[in-house]
Amino acid sequence: MQVKNPAEGAMTALITPFKNGELDLENYASLIQRQIRHGIDAVVPVGTTGESATLSHKEHKECIEVAVSVCKEYSNVKVLAGAGSNSTQEAIELAKFAQSCGADAILCVTPYYNKPSQEGLFAHYKAVASAVEIPLMLYNVPGRTGVNLETATILRLFNAVPNIYGVKEASGSIEKVIDLNAQAEGLCIASGEDAINYPILGCGGRGVISVTSNLLPNKIASLTHALLKEQNYTLAKSLNNELYAINKALFIESNPIPIKAAMYLSGLLKSLEYRLPLVEPSPKNMQLLEKILKQYEVAK
Repeated sequence: MQVKNPAEGAMTALITPFKNGELDLENYASLIQRQIRHGIDAVVPVGTTGESATLSHKEHKECIEVAVSVCKEYSNVKVLAGAGSNSTQEAIELAKFAQSCGADAILCVTPYYNKPSQEGLFAHYKAVASAVEIPLMLYNVPGRTGVNLETATILRLFNAVPNIYGVKEASGSIEKVIDLNAQAEGLCIASGEDAINYPILGCGGRGVISVTSNLLPNKIASLTHALLKEQNYTLAKSLNNELYAINKALFIESNPIPIKAAMYLSGLLKSLEYRLPLVEPSPKNMQLLEKILKQYEVAK
């Protein structure tokens, strides 16, 4: 029997703010409170957008702790904590920590760099999920990890491991989403690419894990809820068209470079800082972001 979905709907892949090279946890907490105010269903700390690859384990855990604390104190918003690594043992350690501090579920990216086989991916995810009791969402983003979690492996994991409940699909393949929906009733498929949130939801997806919603949580929540709660395709399509320009602009350089710049320009970040090897956008791209932001009202 599959677990009840703990996190679906409109979800935000949170950025991680820095100040003088250190975590800015005060700003982080205020950004999460803003997500709650504007109707987001779940927050996702320390994923790709949260620069998890360059955080220390201590920093990674601190971000999860703050997200859980804020969400539990102020709302019923779920926490889908990033707990991925190219080391299975490290992923297990992070997953156990997320569970211990009250996260509702974990998001576990495919191991990067070492390029495991599909059998290796199955063994990895089975080990991580079996080490905890909270639900686990798979995360497939081959453009960044160098490995693709194939449909057959996703289905095998969903059927074999009770607390694997969904997959964040960021492969860009609508056909794969349709295939998964046709073969796995109850699998929670979440869009991992803002540009195709609308078609993925329209093809049976149960949520989005959005970069754009760091900036425009109200719009992403409205689009997602229009489809999942109201079946209002006209409204959803209109919102999707409205968001097209910003969705495209936020990926003119590697994520999270543009989204952090856009948030800084909008006054949501006190300072624009990244962890090397990520750096600020080029002057040309910064000007483009400034121009596109004029089309949107960024709610505080």
